[in-house]
Amino acid sequence: MPPTTPKLTVDAVIVLNRQIVLIERKNAPFQGKFALPGGFVDIGETTEEAVVREVLEETGLTIEIVKLLGVYSEPSRDPRGHTVSVVYLTLGKGEPRADSDAKAVHLFDVSDIPQMAFDHNLIIDNARSDIYGILSRM
Repeated sequence: MPPTTPKLTVDAVIVLNRQIVLIERKNAPFQGKFALPGGFVDIGETTEEAVVREVLEETGLTIEIVKLLGVYSEPSRDPRGHTVSVVYLTLGKGEPRADSDAKAVHLFDVSDIPQMAFDHNLIIDNARSDIYGILSRM
């Protein structure tokens, strides 16, 4: 019998037009709350491929991965069960439009991030210096 393991997810911190891209969630959990774009990794897919696919599906944006920000594995981070998220810092290209699991797409200044779903505020807090580094070069 195969071992029971956490589900693997990805999230993207997207810098677009000097702002951070957040989605408004269409579905539970946290329906109507803000979140980073992301989702579950499909079988046979790398985490890099998954984050590109999820961002395109949810926001209509293409992205360039800048760096791996970290792996978030707190067992209680998702009320649906134990998930582990691989999180990337990315640069967005295109015009944002909501699709897939997103009710809407919003842009926020990094200094004015709202309360978010899951542990996404912690992720932004941890990424702040990297985000400011990107903004200083734009």
